[in-house]
Amino acid sequence: MHLTQLNRECLLHLFSFLDKDSRRSLSLTCRQLREVFLDPCLWNLLHFSSPCQLRKDNFVLGPSLRYLTICWYSSRVLQVCNIEDWLKSSFQKDICSKHESLVSNFLAQVCHMCPNLLSLTLSGCAHITDLDVTSVLRSCRKLRSLHLENCVRITDCSLEGVAVHGGHLEEARVDFCRNITQAGLQSCKEARPVMRLSAERSADMIPDSKPEEKVQLRRSLPKVLQFS
Repeated sequence: MHLTQLNRECLLHLFSFLDKDSRRSLSLTCRQLREVFLDPCLWNLLHFSSPCQLRKDNFVLGPSLRYLTICWYSSRVLQVCNIEDWLKSSFQKDICSKHESLVSNFLAQVCHMCPNLLSLTLSGCAHITDLDVTSVLRSCRKLRSLHLENCVRITDCSLEGVAVHGGHLEEARVDFCRNITQAGLQSCKEARPVMRLSAERSADMIPDSKPEEKVQLRRSLPKVLQFS
C-alpha cells in the first residue's frame, strides 16, 4: 500500500510524529502530502532553538497554534546580544544587525495569524522589546501562560502590559530579566492578585543605566558626601 493511499486523518497522524524539517521534506514529494503539510491542524505547537530557524519555510503559522517556544541558548547571547547597545563595538553591532529583528518580526506575524495562542515562552531573546510583548498580549487574548527568561530589554512596561491586557493570564514569569524592578513586580501583583507571578533573580540584578545617568550619579555623589 502506497503512503498516498491513506486517508487524510491517517496522514495527519503520521506527520505529527515528524519534526519540522522531516515534514517539509516529505511534503515536497507530491501535491497530496503538501496539502497535509499545510493543514493548520498539524501546527498547534512550535518550538525553535534559535532565531535563525524563524527564517525557514518548514512550518505553518495559523489559528491552530496554541504553544510557542523560542529559546536561544548560545554564548553569543551572553557575549554580544546581552550587552547594552551603547557599549557595543561596531563589530558587535554588526553581528546583532543580522538577527536583531527576527523574533520581533515573527511575533508580529503571530499577532495577526495566531489569535488562539495559549502559551508563549521566550528565552534568550535579547532583542525583543516591551512593545513586542504588549502587542502579543493585545492580539492573543486567550493567552494563559507567559514566560520571559533572559530577555534584557524587557522592563516594567511589559508588566504593565500584563496587568492591562493579560486578562486571561494564569501565570506570568520574568526570570533573569535585569531591567525588571521590585516596584514593577509589586504593581503587577496588586493589579492581578489571582495570577501567579514569579521572577527568579530579575529584581536582584543590576539594571542597565545609560552613560548620561552614570555621569549624573558621579556629579551628585560628592554633594551627598559633603552633607553626610
